[in-house]
Amino acid sequence: MEKTLRCVRWGYEVNASSDDCIDAINSYYQQVLSSGRNRKVILKAPFYDKDCVLGNILAAHYLSSSDPSKANSYVEAAASNLEQSTPYEKAVFEAVHYLISEDRDDDLAFEMHTELLKRFPKDLASLKRAQLICFYMGQPGPFLGLVQQVLPLNQDERYIHGTLAFPLLELGRMEEAAVASRKGYEINREDAWAHHCLCHVLQHECRFKEAVEFMEGLAESWQPCSSFMYTHNWWHVALCYLEGGSPMSKVEEIYDHHIWKELEKDDAVPPEVYLNALGLLLRLDVRDALDGFEDRLKILAVRLTDQENWYLEWHLDILIVWALAKVGETSKAHALLEGLTFRISKMNKKKQQVMQKGIQLGEAVYEYAKGNYKQALELLGSEFNAVGYKMIGASDEQIDVFNDMWCQLLLKTGQSSIAKEVIRERIKVRDGVPFMWRLLEKSYAMEGNAEAGSAGERAKKLESSYF
Repeated sequence: MEKTLRCVRWGYEVNASSDDCIDAINSYYQQVLSSGRNRKVILKAPFYDKDCVLGNILAAHYLSSSDPSKANSYVEAAASNLEQSTPYEKAVFEAVHYLISEDRDDDLAFEMHTELLKRFPKDLASLKRAQLICFYMGQPGPFLGLVQQVLPLNQDERYIHGTLAFPLLELGRMEEAAVASRKGYEINREDAWAHHCLCHVLQHECRFKEAVEFMEGLAESWQPCSSFMYTHNWWHVALCYLEGGSPMSKVEEIYDHHIWKELEKDDAVPPEVYLNALGLLLRLDVRDALDGFEDRLKILAVRLTDQENWYLEWHLDILIVWALAKVGETSKAHALLEGLTFRISKMNKKKQQVMQKGIQLGEAVYEYAKGNYKQALELLGSEFNAVGYKMIGASDEQIDVFNDMWCQLLLKTGQSSIAKEVIRERIKVRDGVPFMWRLLEKSYAMEGNAEAGSAGERAKKLESSYF
C-alpha cells in the first residue's frame, strides 16, 4: 500500500501505509500510559507496515531486554526507512535507538528525551521512558522538571497528573504529590499509577488504614494492569498492613492470592514480579517475622536459581542474593555477586563509580542473610543511608528496607547507643510506625534504660489503633 501521512493519538504525523499499523501504535501508547499488560501489541505495527519507522523502533524498544537479536532486526528496518519518515518519527527513533544501545550514557539518553519533548510535548509515552531513565539513575529532580515542562499542554490528559506525582513524592514533597495523585484519580478513576502514588503518600504519613481502604476499593480496576503494576500495588497494601501492625494473616493472604498467584500464571510473567514477592519477604525477615513464610521463600528461591532471571535489574539481583543466601544456596548467591562485579568491570568509568555502591549493598545483604551481622555492618558502614543507593533502581519506599536492616544490624551487633540515636531520628520523620518503636524499646532495654517501657507502650498503642 502507498505511504501517506497519518496521525497518532498525540496528533503528530507518521508516514505509514496502514491504519492498522497506527491503531497498533496507539494501542501500545495506551498500554504504556495505563501500565497495561498487553504491550506486545506494538509487534502488530511492523506486521501491518514493515517499513514504518515508528512502529519498528517502538517494537525494538519493547523487545530490547527480552530478545535483543529480534530487537536489532526492527532497528535495522527502522533505520533503512529513515529518509521517508516524519520529523516526529526521526526524533523518537534517535532517542530510542540511543536508549537501547549497549554503551549508552544515561545523562545523554535523558537529554535526548528532553529535546524530543521540547518539540513534541504531547508524547506522553516518551515522557514515561524518560521517567524510567531518571528512576534508574536515582534522580527524580530532572524528571520533575521535564514533567513541568510538558504539563501546560497536557493539563487535561488522563495520565499526566499521576506521572507528576511520582517525582514529587520521591523528592519528599508529599502534599503536592497528594494533590497531583488525587487530580489524576479524578480525571481517570482507573489510573493505577495515580492510585500507587497516593498510597505512597498515605503510607509515608502513617495513614495505613486509610491507604488500605482506598487501595482495596480500587483493586478490581488493576486486573488489566501489567503483572508488575498489579503485584506492586498489592505489595503496597501488604506493607500498609505490615507497618500498621495488623495480624500477619493479612500479609499472608495478599502474598498468596495477589502476588504468588500472578507468578503461577501460564503466560510469561515479567521477572519484575519477583521484585514485589522478594521485597515483601525481606521486610518480614528484617522484622524477624519470616516464621511461617520459609516454605514460600524456598519455593521462590528455586525459581531464582534460574539465571534467566539474573542481571535484569540491580534491585532484583540484590534481592535474589538475599533470598538464595537465606535458604542456603550460598554458592549461587556468591556466583550472582561475582557476575555483578564482572558486569561493573565492563562499564565506563563514570558508571563504574556509581554502581560500586550497588555491589557493596549486595555483599552486605549476602552477609546479613547468612547471619554474619558484623561483616554486613562493616560493609554498610557507620554513616549508612539507603537513599544514597537508589541507583539500583528503587523508590524511597522500596529502598527503605535497607535502612531497617541497618538498624537491626546495629542492635544485633550490640551497638545500642548508635542504634538508639538512628531510630530516634527515624521516628521524628515517621512517628506512627510501631516497628520503629519496638526497635527503640529494644535499644533502651539493651542499655537498661527505664524508657524501654514507655517505648513499648507506644508501640502497643499504635499496633492496636490501625486495624
